[in-house]
Amino acid sequence: MNKPMAPLLLAATLMASGAIAQTQTVWGQCGGTGYSGPTNCASGSACSTLNPYYAQCIPGATSFTTSTTSTKPPGSGSTTTSSASAPTGSGQTRFAGINIAGFDFGCTTDGTCVTSQVYPPLKNFDGANNYPDGIGQMQHFVNNDKLNIFRLPVGWQYLVNNNLGGTLDATNLGYYDQLVQGCLATGAYCIVDIHNYARWNGAIIGQGGPTNAQFTNLWTQLATKYASQSKIWFGIVNEPHDVDINTWATTVQAVVTAIRNAGATTQFISLPGTDYQSAGNFLSDGSSTALSQVKNPDGSTTNLIFDLHKYLDSDNSGTSTTCVTNNIATAFQPVATWLRQNKRQAILTETGGGNTQSCIQDVCQQNQFLNQNSDVFLGYLGWGAGSFDSTYALTLTPTQNGNTWTDTALAAACFSRA
Repeated sequence: MNKPMAPLLLAATLMASGAIAQTQTVWGQCGGTGYSGPTNCASGSACSTLNPYYAQCIPGATSFTTSTTSTKPPGSGSTTTSSASAPTGSGQTRFAGINIAGFDFGCTTDGTCVTSQVYPPLKNFDGANNYPDGIGQMQHFVNNDKLNIFRLPVGWQYLVNNNLGGTLDATNLGYYDQLVQGCLATGAYCIVDIHNYARWNGAIIGQGGPTNAQFTNLWTQLATKYASQSKIWFGIVNEPHDVDINTWATTVQAVVTAIRNAGATTQFISLPGTDYQSAGNFLSDGSSTALSQVKNPDGSTTNLIFDLHKYLDSDNSGTSTTCVTNNIATAFQPVATWLRQNKRQAILTETGGGNTQSCIQDVCQQNQFLNQNSDVFLGYLGWGAGSFDSTYALTLTPTQNGNTWTDTALAAACFSRA
């Protein structure tokens, strides 16, 4: 008579035979091309596929059931399926995209923009052929990655040729508009982003620096130009910081009113709070309360979207290739709850990390959480492509070889929807 196996030996034998499978934790990776870890999810969660490169365990809730998803990595052979309850959302945000930078180069956090440092992501800029092909990048992202929104940062000083309060400079606007029109031609939404940190050369708009009238003059001209374009999205300004939030909300209200009165009556407008638009501070720094008071001229809040940023390195600066958090518990879960309670929506227009395993894990987990809460989060955009090259720590610029574009590891894993 054979002796019964010892418990540890039995467990090891069953594990080797597949009778006992390892379990992945909630929000952990459970599938994707090249992935070889656990594919079964902890109780109360199920494996949800973000794209062929990444799937993760999504926690359950009572208000929504996702579509059937695979519990095996893509391409691994036979699959088993399960339905998972999830937060109120469709399982995918309406928008996913990338920042196409270059017209903002030379802008620093004090609102100084040295226009001679602008490096337009236009292949044939000024007759030359050695500039980055931002339009080609956008075409690739749309056609190959199924992305549908791009943010096009530009310095205020560049658009008016350093003439505060002046008219848009025809030459500089013409160059920037080439990028805008290239974006629109892809069928994607295109965010016109004034990349000035709520400042002009160190002075805060409406708080001792440029007047609200000077800032609304800029936006009146831009809104007039793009009023007929339904897929233009107006990004009021990039990353305000160290502002009086209630006074800043008055400035934001003036801009919204100016844009709508210029004839852009239905387009999205994103409302930026203070603290560099930090999603982690949106509730605590007064941004949510103050910006909630901003209305369209008819008194509605239709298409007025809160504009959030969040990076994943240790100091939230977006300068390190090492990610240490997925931002879910500390930022996006509380914000999702608040948005749902207040019947509002937000978009994450800047996020990113290095092309490293820690960032692939954390950024994908963050983005998938937004997907699962798509009733309140409209989308997310990675930083940054365009004129960034491979020397930039957080680059998402694809490389081109003839007619073939190759994504960075992070873009392929966490932003592509192909």
